[in-house]
Amino acid sequence: MGINFPNDEVFLTTEEVLEYLQVNLRTVYRLIKAGKIPAVRVGRQWRFRKRDIDAWLDSQRPRADRPEPAAPRPAARAGRPRVLVVDDESSIRELLAKTLALAEYDVETAPDGRSAIERMRMHSYDLLIADLKMPGLDGLSLIREAKRLKADLPVIIITGYSTESSAIEAVNLGVAGYLTKPFRVPQVLAAAARALGE
Repeated sequence: MGINFPNDEVFLTTEEVLEYLQVNLRTVYRLIKAGKIPAVRVGRQWRFRKRDIDAWLDSQRPRADRPEPAAPRPAARAGRPRVLVVDDESSIRELLAKTLALAEYDVETAPDGRSAIERMRMHSYDLLIADLKMPGLDGLSLIREAKRLKADLPVIIITGYSTESSAIEAVNLGVAGYLTKPFRVPQVLAAAARALGE
């Protein structure tokens, strides 16, 4: 993958970056413009140093993977919607956190309903994305509790089945949208933007 330059630096083409990050062209241009990922012009094309991309990706890792400070976190940067992603599958949490962070959302993750409720008692979120099927406190119970804490909180549910009674019940609870596994990055971003009225 990529072009090797004399000093063993690996450079990626724009297409390779799109593939590598699983995002669309507009997002990549937004990241370049925001100075998030340095790009080098080679002729009429952009080239990206792979280690710059990796360093940026590393900085976007979900905060749940980093040791959490004891004190409550400061408020999110102004204008960035705060999203809480709740799923018992770490791969799904990672994918959603990475995807939403790319789109400039401030993302936190929780592995189950109980820890999600604890976080919601301590912090305010603009959007909740939760799996319906989780051990312990399931998605529906989590949504009910979340709505008690913040009645107008938009919720997106994740489900492995598109036609199930719990999905219908979730809609009755006023969810803003749902994602059916397996989902693709653009679906996640579109659902989040819709739920937040962007």
